[in-house]
Amino acid sequence: MKQRIMWIGFAITAVALIVFSVVSAQIYYNRGIADSQRYLRAYMAAFDGTRTAEMLDAEYAAALSDALGGARITFLTAEGEFLADSEDADSSSRALRPEVRKAIAEGEGFDARTSSTTGEAYLYYCKRFDGYLVRIAERTQSAWSIYLDTLPAVAVFLLADAAVCLLLSYLSTGFILKPLEKLARDAACKQRVEPAVPELAPFARLVNRMNEDAEARVKELEEERGEVLRAKQSKDEFIANVTHEMNTPLTSIRGFSELLASGGLDAERSRRAAQTILTQSERLQSLVASIINYSEIDSEELPVYEVDASHIARETLAALAPEFRERNVVLLSEIADGVLLMSRQERVTEIFGNIIRNAVRYNRDGGSVSVLLTREAFTVSDTGIGIAQENLERIFDRFFTVDKSHNGKNGGFGLGLSVVKKLCKKQGWTLTVESREGVGSTFRVGFCANEGDVPEKL
Repeated sequence: MKQRIMWIGFAITAVALIVFSVVSAQIYYNRGIADSQRYLRAYMAAFDGTRTAEMLDAEYAAALSDALGGARITFLTAEGEFLADSEDADSSSRALRPEVRKAIAEGEGFDARTSSTTGEAYLYYCKRFDGYLVRIAERTQSAWSIYLDTLPAVAVFLLADAAVCLLLSYLSTGFILKPLEKLARDAACKQRVEPAVPELAPFARLVNRMNEDAEARVKELEEERGEVLRAKQSKDEFIANVTHEMNTPLTSIRGFSELLASGGLDAERSRRAAQTILTQSERLQSLVASIINYSEIDSEELPVYEVDASHIARETLAALAPEFRERNVVLLSEIADGVLLMSRQERVTEIFGNIIRNAVRYNRDGGSVSVLLTREAFTVSDTGIGIAQENLERIFDRFFTVDKSHNGKNGGFGLGLSVVKKLCKKQGWTLTVESREGVGSTFRVGFCANEGDVPEKL
């Protein structure tokens, strides 16, 4: 880049120098012509205008030339025909010469050219007198010859220009590129770029935006990769969980069906076998329904309406009262009246039911569950087994269960909290959890989208 700047700088200054020299030579030439025209008019005053055409001979022309410092003198007839010349004996007509034609027409005329007879450059001045023309010519330089004379000086200046451009470009590019190099180093280190000069501010903003976009993209890819891994882990756990959950009732159904088919059971045992088959079939149906329900949440685009959350909370607690009694869990509730939400009845019912049901299932015998509903949030706290720190971020993953025993003690297929997460996200509500293993957990649904901090997992 330094070489490019040097060559560009040299080219610009070289062109400027050449143009300047050409223009200067032309100006010098034009100035010299103007001065020579004044001199020639003064020379013409030395001519004796009282002479007749017969008195204009070569001898007088030579004498007048000597008197005028060697200027060339030519005498012509009124029509431009040759009479005499101080230097040239060529008697051909000069009537077509520009200065002669102008003098015949206007009384006087000038022209600068190379003489066709002597081969030298002259400035000609021709004036009309009574019955004849007098032409005085002085040697001069052409514009081209003046420019050729300046070439050595121009060449010297070009060499000096090259040396100066080399030095200045080396110094200036180092000064100019230093902020750019620092900017590039900072950008490469993914640091925030601060421009050293105002001119680099747009570039710095562009680099910062590109770095931010790149960091965001990398973070997004890392999160996505962490999600192709969590999903795989959840999938493996789901397969193991569902396989076991399905295998248990299927084994019972098959076994009791074979007993019934053999006909070796009495009436009472046949009735109990049929009841077992019915119960296990219902469990299989519940598992399939849970999976279908989870999958349909994303595609469900039904309109929302005003829902009485207070009424739903009380109904849910009443419906789960048998589970509280069965697990010997104490219920403490505070339900505010008139809590209205823009949602759907089934969504709010599922959110409240899943959270409260988990609080009961994973509680300890004789524990308690606290349910609080206000206009701002729905909060459920329990004194149950709690959630290990390593599992705290995974409990909302689909098919993940805290209970690994697969013995059906606590029930569920690991979809309840995943459904809650999906529904809250669809509503624009926040979902947070706090838990200590062996102490208990607190789940909170904030009804205001800008309330609280939403965990990254949610």
